Amino acid sequence: MQEPTESVSKEHEPLDAREAELDQLRQEVRNLRAKVRTHPLISQAQGIVQERYRLPDAQSAFDLMKRCSQRHNVKLRELASAVVSVPRPDNDQALWFPGRSGRTPPALRFLPGHRPDKVSRSTVLKQVLHQALTFTGAQMGDLQTMDPLIGLRMEHHLGLNEDFLDFFAVVDDGTPCSLAAQRQVRVVSDIATDPAVSEGAREMILAAGSRTAHSIPMVSAAGHTVGVFSLHLPRENQDLTRAQATALDAMARQAGQWLDWHQRTIVLNALEDLHQRGSALRAATPSRRSANGSTK
Repeated sequence: MQEPTESVSKEHEPLDAREAELDQLRQEVRNLRAKVRTHPLISQAQGIVQERYRLPDAQSAFDLMKRCSQRHNVKLRELASAVVSVPRPDNDQALWFPGRSGRTPPALRFLPGHRPDKVSRSTVLKQVLHQALTFTGAQMGDLQTMDPLIGLRMEHHLGLNEDFLDFFAVVDDGTPCSLAAQRQVRVVSDIATDPAVSEGAREMILAAGSRTAHSIPMVSAAGHTVGVFSLHLPRENQDLTRAQATALDAMARQAGQWLDWHQRTIVLNALEDLHQRGSALRAATPSRRSANGSTK
Protein backbone atom coordinates (compact mmCIF):
# COMPACT_ATOMS: atom_id res chain seq x y z
CA MET A 1 0.00 0.00 0.00
CA GLN A 2 2.98 2.27 0.41
CA GLU A 3 4.06 2.26 -3.26
CA PRO A 4 0.98 4.01 -4.72
CA THR A 5 1.27 6.75 -2.09
CA GLU A 6 4.89 7.38 -3.06
CA SER A 7 3.93 7.34 -6.76
CA VAL A 8 1.18 9.93 -6.28
CA SER A 9 3.54 12.11 -4.25
CA LYS A 10 6.16 12.03 -7.01
CA GLU A 11 3.56 12.85 -9.63
CA HIS A 12 2.58 15.97 -7.72
CA GLU A 13 6.11 17.20 -7.07
CA PRO A 14 6.73 18.60 -10.58
CA LEU A 15 3.31 20.34 -10.61
CA ASP A 16 3.95 21.91 -7.20
CA ALA A 17 7.39 23.00 -8.33
CA ARG A 18 5.96 24.56 -11.48
CA GLU A 19 3.32 26.41 -9.47
CA ALA A 20 5.97 27.73 -7.10
CA GLU A 21 8.11 28.81 -10.03
CA LEU A 22 5.14 30.57 -11.65
CA ASP A 23 4.36 32.38 -8.40
CA GLN A 24 7.97 33.52 -8.19
CA LEU A 25 7.94 34.70 -11.81
CA ARG A 26 4.69 36.60 -11.25
CA GLN A 27 6.22 38.33 -8.25
CA GLU A 28 9.32 39.23 -10.23
CA VAL A 29 7.21 40.66 -13.06
CA ARG A 30 5.15 42.64 -10.54
CA ASN A 31 8.33 44.01 -8.96
CA LEU A 32 9.71 44.98 -12.38
CA ARG A 33 6.49 46.77 -13.26
CA ALA A 34 6.61 48.63 -9.95
CA LYS A 35 10.17 49.72 -10.67
CA VAL A 36 9.15 50.95 -14.12
CA ARG A 37 6.38 53.02 -12.54
CA THR A 38 8.61 54.51 -9.83
CA HIS A 39 11.75 55.08 -11.92
CA PRO A 40 10.66 58.46 -13.38
CA LEU A 41 9.83 59.81 -9.92
CA ILE A 42 13.13 58.68 -8.40
CA SER A 43 15.03 60.08 -11.39
CA GLN A 44 13.26 63.42 -10.95
CA ALA A 45 14.14 63.50 -7.26
CA GLN A 46 17.77 62.60 -8.07
CA GLY A 47 17.97 65.57 -10.41
CA ILE A 48 16.59 67.92 -7.77
CA VAL A 49 19.00 66.67 -5.11
CA GLN A 50 21.97 66.78 -7.48
CA GLU A 51 21.23 70.37 -8.51
CA ARG A 52 20.29 71.60 -5.02
CA TYR A 53 23.45 70.33 -3.32
CA ARG A 54 25.81 70.61 -6.31
CA LEU A 55 26.61 66.91 -6.33
CA PRO A 56 28.93 65.61 -9.05
CA ASP A 57 26.47 63.15 -10.61
CA ALA A 58 23.09 61.46 -10.33
CA GLN A 59 24.57 58.41 -8.60
CA SER A 60 25.81 60.61 -5.74
CA ALA A 61 22.30 61.99 -5.37
CA PHE A 62 20.83 58.48 -5.40
CA ASP A 63 23.30 57.28 -2.77
CA LEU A 64 22.44 60.21 -0.51
CA MET A 65 18.70 59.59 -0.85
CA LYS A 66 19.12 55.86 -0.26
CA ARG A 67 21.22 56.45 2.86
CA CYS A 68 18.61 58.76 4.37
CA SER A 69 15.71 56.49 3.45
CA GLN A 70 17.38 53.52 5.14
CA ARG A 71 18.41 55.53 8.19
CA HIS A 72 14.83 56.65 8.83
CA ASN A 73 13.13 53.46 7.62
CA VAL A 74 11.32 55.33 4.86
CA LYS A 75 10.85 53.75 1.44
CA LEU A 76 12.95 55.35 -1.28
CA ARG A 77 9.87 56.04 -3.37
CA GLU A 78 8.19 57.78 -0.42
CA LEU A 79 11.26 59.94 0.17
CA ALA A 80 11.53 60.77 -3.54
CA SER A 81 7.87 61.82 -3.61
CA ALA A 82 8.51 64.15 -0.67
CA VAL A 83 11.61 65.64 -2.32
CA VAL A 84 9.55 66.46 -5.41
CA SER A 85 6.36 67.65 -3.69
CA VAL A 86 7.53 69.50 -0.55
CA PRO A 87 8.52 73.18 -1.08
CA ARG A 88 12.29 73.53 -1.39
CA PRO A 89 14.30 74.71 1.65
CA ASP A 90 15.07 78.38 2.19
CA ASN A 91 18.70 79.04 1.35
CA ASP A 92 18.87 81.59 4.18
CA GLN A 93 17.84 79.00 6.79
CA ALA A 94 20.11 76.35 8.29
CA LEU A 95 17.14 74.00 8.68
CA TRP A 96 14.65 72.94 6.05
CA PHE A 97 11.89 72.89 8.68
CA PRO A 98 12.82 75.42 11.39
CA GLY A 99 10.78 75.58 14.58
CA ARG A 100 9.49 72.04 14.27
CA SER A 101 9.06 70.15 17.54
CA GLY A 102 8.58 66.46 18.16
CA ARG A 103 5.00 65.24 17.90
CA THR A 104 3.63 62.39 19.98
CA PRO A 105 2.42 59.60 17.69
CA PRO A 106 -1.27 58.69 17.85
CA ALA A 107 -2.17 55.42 19.52
CA LEU A 108 -2.56 52.27 17.43
CA ARG A 109 -4.92 50.21 19.57
CA PHE A 110 -5.30 47.58 16.87
CA LEU A 111 -1.53 46.91 17.15
CA PRO A 112 -1.07 46.33 20.90
CA GLY A 113 2.33 44.67 20.45
CA HIS A 114 3.91 47.61 18.63
CA ARG A 115 5.12 51.01 19.81
CA PRO A 116 3.57 53.70 17.58
CA ASP A 117 6.84 55.65 17.50
CA LYS A 118 8.85 52.60 16.39
CA VAL A 119 6.58 50.54 14.14
CA SER A 120 7.22 50.82 10.41
CA ARG A 121 4.72 52.30 7.99
CA SER A 122 4.68 49.06 5.99
CA THR A 123 3.76 47.05 9.09
CA VAL A 124 0.87 49.37 9.91
CA LEU A 125 -0.53 49.19 6.37
CA LYS A 126 -0.19 45.41 6.14
CA GLN A 127 -1.89 44.94 9.50
CA VAL A 128 -4.78 47.24 8.58
CA LEU A 129 -5.59 45.10 5.55
CA HIS A 130 -4.88 41.78 7.27
CA GLN A 131 -7.06 42.57 10.27
CA ALA A 132 -9.86 43.94 8.11
CA LEU A 133 -9.97 40.70 6.11
CA THR A 134 -9.66 38.52 9.21
CA PHE A 135 -12.42 40.30 11.13
CA THR A 136 -14.90 40.20 8.24
CA GLY A 137 -13.93 36.87 6.70
CA ALA A 138 -13.33 38.52 3.33
CA GLN A 139 -10.94 36.73 0.97
CA MET A 140 -9.93 39.72 -1.16
CA GLY A 141 -8.84 43.23 -0.30
CA ASP A 142 -6.55 46.08 -1.22
CA LEU A 143 -5.15 49.23 0.35
CA GLN A 144 -4.08 52.46 -1.31
CA THR A 145 -2.39 55.52 0.15
CA MET A 146 -2.74 59.09 -1.05
CA ASP A 147 0.34 60.20 -2.96
CA PRO A 148 0.67 64.00 -3.24
CA LEU A 149 1.72 63.68 -6.88
CA ILE A 150 -0.57 61.03 -8.37
CA GLY A 151 -3.42 60.41 -5.91
CA LEU A 152 -4.39 56.96 -4.64
CA ARG A 153 -1.63 54.42 -5.18
CA MET A 154 -1.81 50.67 -4.51
CA GLU A 155 0.29 49.66 -1.49
CA HIS A 156 -0.96 46.25 -0.34
CA HIS A 157 -3.36 43.59 -1.57
CA LEU A 158 -4.51 40.05 -0.85
CA GLY A 159 -6.38 37.54 -3.01
CA LEU A 160 -6.49 39.67 -6.18
CA ASN A 161 -5.26 38.68 -9.65
CA GLU A 162 -2.51 40.27 -11.72
CA ASP A 163 -4.85 42.03 -14.13
CA PHE A 164 -6.63 43.71 -11.23
CA LEU A 165 -3.36 44.88 -9.68
CA ASP A 166 -2.07 46.28 -12.97
CA PHE A 167 -5.33 48.09 -13.69
CA PHE A 168 -5.55 49.65 -10.22
CA ALA A 169 -1.84 50.35 -9.64
CA VAL A 170 -2.89 54.01 -9.62
CA VAL A 171 -6.56 54.61 -8.88
CA ASP A 172 -8.60 57.01 -11.00
CA ASP A 173 -12.14 58.30 -10.53
CA GLY A 174 -15.04 55.92 -11.07
CA THR A 175 -14.10 53.44 -8.35
CA PRO A 176 -15.52 52.77 -4.87
CA CYS A 177 -12.19 53.67 -3.25
CA SER A 178 -11.98 57.02 -5.06
CA LEU A 179 -15.52 57.83 -3.89
CA ALA A 180 -14.59 56.91 -0.31
CA ALA A 181 -11.52 59.14 -0.53
CA GLN A 182 -13.62 62.06 -1.76
CA ARG A 183 -16.59 61.62 0.59
CA GLN A 184 -14.49 60.54 3.59
CA VAL A 185 -17.10 57.97 4.63
CA ARG A 186 -17.36 54.22 4.09
CA VAL A 187 -18.73 53.51 0.62
CA VAL A 188 -20.63 50.29 -0.15
CA SER A 189 -20.91 49.54 -3.85
CA ASP A 190 -22.87 46.87 -5.70
CA ILE A 191 -20.33 46.58 -8.50
CA ALA A 192 -22.64 45.32 -11.24
CA THR A 193 -25.21 48.11 -10.87
CA ASP A 194 -23.52 51.10 -9.21
CA PRO A 195 -23.63 53.98 -11.75
CA ALA A 196 -20.69 55.68 -10.03
CA VAL A 197 -18.35 52.84 -11.07
CA SER A 198 -16.76 53.30 -14.50
CA GLU A 199 -17.25 50.53 -17.05
CA GLY A 200 -13.55 49.70 -17.15
CA ALA A 201 -13.34 49.43 -13.37
CA ARG A 202 -16.61 47.47 -13.22
CA GLU A 203 -15.37 44.88 -15.71
CA MET A 204 -12.07 44.43 -13.89
CA ILE A 205 -13.61 44.17 -10.40
CA LEU A 206 -16.28 41.70 -11.51
CA ALA A 207 -13.63 39.58 -13.27
CA ALA A 208 -11.75 39.34 -9.98
CA GLY A 209 -14.83 37.78 -8.35
CA SER A 210 -16.01 40.81 -6.38
CA ARG A 211 -19.71 41.67 -6.35
CA THR A 212 -19.78 44.05 -3.38
CA ALA A 213 -16.99 46.42 -2.35
CA HIS A 214 -16.69 48.12 1.02
CA SER A 215 -14.19 51.00 0.82
CA ILE A 216 -13.15 52.64 4.09
CA PRO A 217 -11.20 55.93 4.06
CA MET A 218 -8.32 56.68 6.41
CA VAL A 219 -8.53 60.35 7.36
CA SER A 220 -6.16 62.58 9.33
CA ALA A 221 -7.25 64.58 12.38
CA ALA A 222 -7.16 67.67 10.16
CA GLY A 223 -9.64 66.10 7.75
CA HIS A 224 -7.36 65.02 4.91
CA THR A 225 -7.75 61.61 3.28
CA VAL A 226 -4.45 59.75 3.56
CA GLY A 227 -5.56 56.37 2.23
CA VAL A 228 -8.37 53.89 1.61
CA PHE A 229 -8.71 50.16 2.17
CA SER A 230 -11.33 48.02 0.44
CA LEU A 231 -12.91 44.63 1.05
CA HIS A 232 -14.21 42.67 -1.94
CA LEU A 233 -17.08 40.28 -1.19
CA PRO A 234 -18.46 37.60 -3.54
CA ARG A 235 -22.23 38.20 -3.19
CA GLU A 236 -24.40 41.07 -4.39
CA ASN A 237 -25.29 43.70 -1.76
CA GLN A 238 -23.32 41.79 0.87
CA ASP A 239 -23.27 43.96 3.97
CA LEU A 240 -21.14 43.96 7.11
CA THR A 241 -22.50 43.57 10.62
CA ARG A 242 -22.72 46.67 12.78
CA ALA A 243 -19.86 45.37 14.93
CA GLN A 244 -17.67 44.80 11.87
CA ALA A 245 -18.40 48.24 10.42
CA THR A 246 -17.74 49.94 13.77
CA ALA A 247 -14.43 48.10 14.22
CA LEU A 248 -13.25 48.93 10.69
CA ASP A 249 -14.16 52.60 11.08
CA ALA A 250 -12.26 52.79 14.38
CA MET A 251 -9.18 51.13 12.87
CA ALA A 252 -9.35 53.47 9.87
CA ARG A 253 -9.41 56.53 12.15
CA GLN A 254 -6.39 55.34 14.11
CA ALA A 255 -4.47 54.42 10.96
CA GLY A 256 -5.33 57.72 9.28
CA GLN A 257 -4.10 59.79 12.19
CA TRP A 258 -0.93 57.71 12.50
CA LEU A 259 -0.14 57.90 8.76
CA ASP A 260 -0.50 61.67 8.90
CA TRP A 261 1.86 61.76 11.91
CA HIS A 262 4.34 59.57 10.03
CA GLN A 263 4.27 61.85 6.99
CA ARG A 264 4.68 65.00 9.09
CA THR A 265 7.29 63.57 11.45
CA ILE A 266 9.29 60.61 10.14
CA VAL A 267 9.30 61.65 6.48
CA LEU A 268 10.18 65.24 7.39
CA ASN A 269 12.96 63.91 9.64
CA ALA A 270 14.35 62.06 6.62
CA LEU A 271 14.10 65.21 4.48
CA GLU A 272 15.86 67.27 7.15
CA ASP A 273 18.62 64.67 7.37
CA LEU A 274 18.94 64.72 3.58
CA HIS A 275 19.19 68.52 3.65
CA GLN A 276 21.84 68.59 6.38
CA ARG A 277 23.99 65.97 4.69
CA GLY A 278 23.50 67.53 1.27
CA SER A 279 24.34 71.00 2.57
CA ALA A 280 27.55 69.65 4.11
CA LEU A 281 28.53 68.14 0.77
CA ARG A 282 27.69 71.38 -1.00
CA ALA A 283 29.80 73.40 1.46
CA ALA A 284 32.74 71.09 0.86
CA THR A 285 32.49 71.34 -2.92
CA PRO A 286 34.62 74.51 -3.40
CA SER A 287 37.46 73.08 -1.35
CA ARG A 288 37.41 69.86 -3.36
CA ARG A 289 37.53 71.82 -6.60
CA SER A 290 40.40 73.94 -5.30
CA ALA A 291 42.28 70.81 -4.32
CA ASN A 292 41.84 69.53 -7.87
CA GLY A 293 43.20 72.79 -9.29
CA SER A 294 39.89 73.84 -10.86
CA THR A 295 39.22 77.54 -11.38
CA LYS A 296 35.44 77.12 -11.72
